[in-house]
Amino acid sequence: MEDPGSQRPMTHLTVEETQALVQLPDLEDGLSEQEAARRLAANGPNALQSHTTPKWVLFIRQFNNLIIYILIGAAVMTSLMQHVTDTIIIALVIIINAIIGYVQEANAADSLEKIKSMLAHNATVYRDGQRVDVPAADLVVGDVVFLEAGDNVPADMRLVDVDNLMIAEAVLTGESNSIAKQTQALPADTPLAEQTNMAYASTAVAAGSGMGIVVATGAASELGKISQAVANAKVRQSPMMKQLDGIGKGLSYAILGFAVILFIYGLFSGHYTIGTLALGIVTMIVGSMPEGLPATTSVILAMGVQDMSKNEHTIVKSLPSVEVLGSVDVIATDKTGTLTQNEMTVTEVVTPQATYTVSGTGYAPSGDFALGGQVIAPQKHPDLTALLRAGYEANDTTLAEIDGKYEINGEPTDGAFMTAYHKAFADDPDDCQELDMLPFDSNYRYMAKLVQGDDGVRRLYIKGSPDKLLPMAQAQDPNFDVDHYLALTSAYSKDGRRVIAVGQKVVADSVAKITHELLAGGIEFLGLGVLIDPPRPEVIASIREMRRAGVKVKMITGDHPETAGAIAKMLGLAEDPVVVTGPELAKMPEPERKKLMVSADVFARTTPADKLAIVQALQEAGNVTAMVGDGVNDAPALKQADIGVAMGESGTDVAKDAADLILTDDKFTTMQRAIAEGRRIYANIKKSILFLLPTSFAEGLVIAFTVLTQDDMPLNASQMLWINMVSAITIQLAFIFEPAEAGLMLRPPRSNTAGMMNKHDIFQLAYVSVLISGIGLIAHDWLLRTGSVSPAVASTMMVNIIILGKIFYLFNIRTSSLVISKQFFSNPKAFAIIGLMMVLQLGLTYLPFMQHVMRTAPMTWREWGIAIGAGVITLIVTECDKLIRIGLRKRAGRVRFH
Repeated sequence: MEDPGSQRPMTHLTVEETQALVQLPDLEDGLSEQEAARRLAANGPNALQSHTTPKWVLFIRQFNNLIIYILIGAAVMTSLMQHVTDTIIIALVIIINAIIGYVQEANAADSLEKIKSMLAHNATVYRDGQRVDVPAADLVVGDVVFLEAGDNVPADMRLVDVDNLMIAEAVLTGESNSIAKQTQALPADTPLAEQTNMAYASTAVAAGSGMGIVVATGAASELGKISQAVANAKVRQSPMMKQLDGIGKGLSYAILGFAVILFIYGLFSGHYTIGTLALGIVTMIVGSMPEGLPATTSVILAMGVQDMSKNEHTIVKSLPSVEVLGSVDVIATDKTGTLTQNEMTVTEVVTPQATYTVSGTGYAPSGDFALGGQVIAPQKHPDLTALLRAGYEANDTTLAEIDGKYEINGEPTDGAFMTAYHKAFADDPDDCQELDMLPFDSNYRYMAKLVQGDDGVRRLYIKGSPDKLLPMAQAQDPNFDVDHYLALTSAYSKDGRRVIAVGQKVVADSVAKITHELLAGGIEFLGLGVLIDPPRPEVIASIREMRRAGVKVKMITGDHPETAGAIAKMLGLAEDPVVVTGPELAKMPEPERKKLMVSADVFARTTPADKLAIVQALQEAGNVTAMVGDGVNDAPALKQADIGVAMGESGTDVAKDAADLILTDDKFTTMQRAIAEGRRIYANIKKSILFLLPTSFAEGLVIAFTVLTQDDMPLNASQMLWINMVSAITIQLAFIFEPAEAGLMLRPPRSNTAGMMNKHDIFQLAYVSVLISGIGLIAHDWLLRTGSVSPAVASTMMVNIIILGKIFYLFNIRTSSLVISKQFFSNPKAFAIIGLMMVLQLGLTYLPFMQHVMRTAPMTWREWGIAIGAGVITLIVTECDKLIRIGLRKRAGRVRFH
C-alpha cells in the first residue's frame, strides 16, 4: 500500500479514522509479522536514498571548458611540431586548472548523507501483540510505535496515546521549545509547527511517553520530503562565474575566428611556410587566450577564503561563494538562535504590588532588578521574593556553568526562571524537600511542585499559562481582577513577549500528592513573569549597516506572527514590518503569493517547503539571495539559495553540509563583514580581469600585426608562454592583497544582470592592447633597422616591453584614484611582487640556461631604457584617461546636485 502521508495530511483524522486508513485491524496487537513483511517488500525500507558522484567523474568534469579545449588543441599542435617546451607549459596550465576545480568540488559535503544518518536506528513496535525492538528501516505504514524520553522518532506518526509527551521539533520547525503532544483531531490546514497530534521522523522525545501509528516512512515522511527538496534544489551558477564564462566563451570564439582569418590571409600571402604560419597562429592564440583567468580567479578566491576563515570566523566550502557574498541584496534568515539568542530571559516581573524590570540577557545569572528606574535589593521586597522562589521551585530544569558558559538542561522557559532566581539570590533554596511534582501537561498547560520547607509548612508552587492560572486565583479570591491580567498578558504578547503566571498554595500536612482538583480549588496569585528570547544586541547595528549597504534582511520563522513581527520591529528590519504566515501564503493565488513573498519582511508559521518557495520567489524576482539557518528544516532553502549560510556552533550537520558558508561564531554580524569582504574580492577579481585581458591581447596583436605586415615573428611560443605564466604567478597576484576602497559598503549591491565590463572598460581594453603591442613592434623594428643588435636581443627587449607595460599598467588599474595619491602605498606587497617579477626577468635576460631555452640575449642600458620608457607611456596615457573620467564624474555630480 502507498504511504497515506504522501496523499493527504493526517492531522484532521480521528484515531479510529487513521487506523482504518492504514488498515490496522487491532491497535493493541499491532500488525502481524507476516503483514509487516509484505508491506516492507511492497513499499521498501524506511530509509532515504542518496547518490554520490564518483571522484573520477568530478575530475573529468573540470576539462569541460571551451578555453581548456582550445589549450588542449594548442598542446597537440605544438607536440606534433616537436616544440616540447611549449607543449609542457600549456599542459601544466591545463592540469593546474583542473586540479584547482577538482579540489573545490570534492570538498563539497554531501548533505543528503547527513540527512540519511538522522533516521533512528531502532524502534519499539507492537507486532502480533508483542512489544519488540526492530530496525527502524523495517518500519512500515500501520506499525504501532512506542515512544519514551530519549528516543528519536523513527517515522512520521499519528499519535494515539500520550502521557505528558513532549517532543523537541526545532530541527523541523525552528521552534526552540519542546512541543506538548495530544491525540485529538486538528483542522486539515494546521501549520506544521502546530500539529500537536503528530510526531515526525528525526525529532526527539524530550519528556513523557506515547504511542503512534506510522503513517509515512522514508521518502514520504517530512524528513524524506526535505531530503528530496535538497536533492532537487537547483544550484545556481554565481553571477561572477556566469560573467566569466561569458567573457571566456566570447573571447575564445573571437580569437579563434580572427586566427582562422589570419591563417587564411598568411597562407595566401605566400610569405610564410605552412609550419611557420601554423606555429605563429598557435602562438597568437595561446598568447591572446586568457588561460590565466581561471587560475588567477581561483587563487584570489582561495586567498579570500583563507583570510575569512582566519579573521571573519567563517568557513567557505566553495570558492565562488566568496564572490557571491559581494552581490547579495537579500538575506533570508531564521530567527531563533540567529537573530535572537535562543535563551529565554525574564525581563519584567508583575506582582499585584509592583512591576519590576530585570536587566541582563541569556542564562548567565548576572543582572539587576529595578523598580521605578532605581536598582533594588530583591530580598527586601517580599512580593518579588515569593514569585522568584515559586518560579524556581515549580521547575524541572537544571542550570550549570560549562566551560565558562551557562547552559540549561530542560525547557528554555524554566531556564529563564532559574536564571532570574540566581540573579536575585546567590544560593539555591536547598532547605525545601520535594514531595511531589505534576509535570507540564498540554491539556492543562501548567506544572506544579509540592515541597516542605524547613519551617515545616507544605507549599504547592505552580506556574503556567495565565488563562489557566488566573481562574484558579479567582476561585480563591472572588474579587480578583482576571480581566486586568488577561489584558496585560495580551498586550505583552503583541509586543513579542511570552507571559507566564505564577502562584502558590499552602496545604495541610496531610496532603502528599498534587491533583488538578486541589489546584482548581484556588491558589494565591503571585504575579506574572514576562519573558523574551532577546534579539542579539549586535544584530540590530548590523542590520542597520546592511540596510545602508542596500541589503534587505527578511526573517523566516516558525513563531507566532505577532511575536515575529514584534521581534522584527526591535531588530529594525523595516519601519513597519509586513508579516505574513505560511498558511496565508498557501491560500493565495500564485501571482499574488509570489509578489508577497518578495515584498514581505517577516514570514511566520513557515514550513520547510515555505522557506524553499520564498527563496525561489526572491531569486525569480532577480535578487541574489542568501539564506541563513541552522536546522534540518532550513536545508532545502540553504541549498537553493545563491549562498547558503549555516551556524557553526548551533547548526545541525545537515544545515552545515547543505550550506556554502559556515559562521563558526554563530553571529549574524559576521555576515556583514563577510559581505564587505565579498565585495572587496569581487572588485579585485574585476581589476585582475581588466588587467589581464589588454596585456594578453597585446601579445596576440604582436603576432597579428606581424602576419598582416608579412614580417618575421618577433616572439616565439616559449617567450609568449613565459610572459603569460610568469605574470600570472607573480604580478597578477598583487590584486590578492589589494585593500577595499573607501565607501565600499555605502554602495548598493551590483546588479546580477549587469556585465562585468562597461563600455569604458572595453574601450580601455582595446587602446591599452594596441598601445603596448604598438610601442613594442615599433621599438623592435627600429632596433633591427639600425643593425646594432641581433634578432634575439630585439625579441628579448620586446618581452621586457610587454612585462614593464604590465607593471606600469598595474599601478593604473589598482585603484580608481590617481596613481599619485595616498592609495599608492596601500598595498606594500605589490612592490615585493614587482621586485620578484623583475628578478625573473633579469634571469630570463642574462642566465645562459634561460637564454638557451627561451632564445633570449643580454640587453644593454639602451634597450632597458626603451622598455622602461614604453611602460611610462602606458601609465601616462591611462592616467590621463582616468583624470578625464574623474572630472566627468565630478561635473555630473554637480549637475545632479543643482
